[in-house]
Amino acid sequence: MSTERHVRLFRNGRNQAIRIPREFEFDVQEAIIRREDDRLIIEPVRRVSLLAVLATLSPIEEKFPDVDAGLPALDDIDL
Repeated sequence: MSTERHVRLFRNGRNQAIRIPREFEFDVQEAIIRREDDRLIIEPVRRVSLLAVLATLSPIEEKFPDVDAGLPALDDIDL
């Protein structure tokens, strides 16, 4: 795969556009574009699933408080 390719810019309505050659295509639906001097940098936005994020977290060591402490038992409540 080459790391450089000559492409042409064109107008798409009021926007300037570029066709991305097949060998440079991203496997995502969104990208971030930013300008650094006279360069445009395009980076893919990779979405990580919630399960993948949770898998990276370390277990919680502290015990959860007893939220029912001090409350009357449900059998003792008159409705």
